[in-house]
Amino acid sequence: MRNQFYLILIAVLLSPPLYAQNKVRFIKHIITKDFISEGVAVGDVNHDGKLDIIAGTCWFEAPNWTRHEIALTPVLKPGTEYSNSFLDYSIDVNLDGWVDQVVVGYPGTPAYWYENPKGKSGYWQKHNIMDKVGVGNESPNFVDVDGDGRVDILCADINAKQIVWLSAPTKKGDTTWARYPISAINAPATDRYSHGLGLGDINKDGRKDVIVKEGWWEAPVDRKQPNWVFHPANFGEDCSEMYVMDVDGDGLNDVISASAHKYGIWWYQQGKDEQGNTTWTKHEIDKSFSETHGVALVDINNDGHPDIVTGKRWFAHNDTDTGSHESAVLYWFEFTPGKAPYFIAHQIDNDSGVGLHVVVQDMNKDKLNDIVISNKKGVFYFENTR
Repeated sequence: MRNQFYLILIAVLLSPPLYAQNKVRFIKHIITKDFISEGVAVGDVNHDGKLDIIAGTCWFEAPNWTRHEIALTPVLKPGTEYSNSFLDYSIDVNLDGWVDQVVVGYPGTPAYWYENPKGKSGYWQKHNIMDKVGVGNESPNFVDVDGDGRVDILCADINAKQIVWLSAPTKKGDTTWARYPISAINAPATDRYSHGLGLGDINKDGRKDVIVKEGWWEAPVDRKQPNWVFHPANFGEDCSEMYVMDVDGDGLNDVISASAHKYGIWWYQQGKDEQGNTTWTKHEIDKSFSETHGVALVDINNDGHPDIVTGKRWFAHNDTDTGSHESAVLYWFEFTPGKAPYFIAHQIDNDSGVGLHVVVQDMNKDKLNDIVISNKKGVFYFENTR
């Protein structure tokens, strides 16, 4: 009995403290160092039960990340060239049971999708989503606008100067996308190179609104209705993806954004003045690195609260941006509700950064959210571990 007690005591003394056991750590997996895409997606391409990585015109087969081409894949020069794959998403477009790839290319060009060949060899068939829609704004969102369970494309249509959403097909075999305007013609944030776009419930009416840096459109009951009501607001300078959450716990939803090409990550506190008008007060989260052109808001440490994941989009405009030659860092900012500061910075890596968006998903079914990115440094998978 005494020996058993001493064995238990030794085990306790040798064990790391609880905070160390629960500390988030990441293992970096370099999928490729080639610059092939600034968009990335994950999905089970080959029906083997494992999540593969899709980046531009390549997919990398789990678990060894064997490279396969979706189409002819040029290796690009980070300092002088841009990718034609700015943002990627995996979705079964034609509902045939196989995951396809949706690609938003260079700003202002039509989006397209590659059809999964269902295990057959050869390149994937390419389809334009909507020829007449030039997808503008540099942070299109892959989000479910109407709540039907299918992810849509929220973007600017530079040809009509409107904020629109493109609804994915909902019937098996159908490949026709539908276009629904949100804004009036010549609306804010509708240029080819506009920055800042998001979807979230600003007024807590249970419907997700559309946010740009100039204000927000209030979602009607029927999301297919045109001309949503616009509420002007000042959400600062050019930013990337925008998110809505109640940061300070006062019952009013706030807005989180980050600078696309300069320094700064912020949250804008919603309040009311003496007349009952809505006010927005800017609070800085971090300004230690620039070019935060891709942002995710997902729970990293499994505490039930969403955290910020972002980093540097290295050489976003080649080498002309502020701080472009600084380290390509990747961070997560731990949200601490009810405490100041509300976000605690944790550096994950200093030689990867982000692309135009960040994928945060449980890649290996261990109930921990992992991070997948693709950019001018290459393609990377950061495995969340304890």
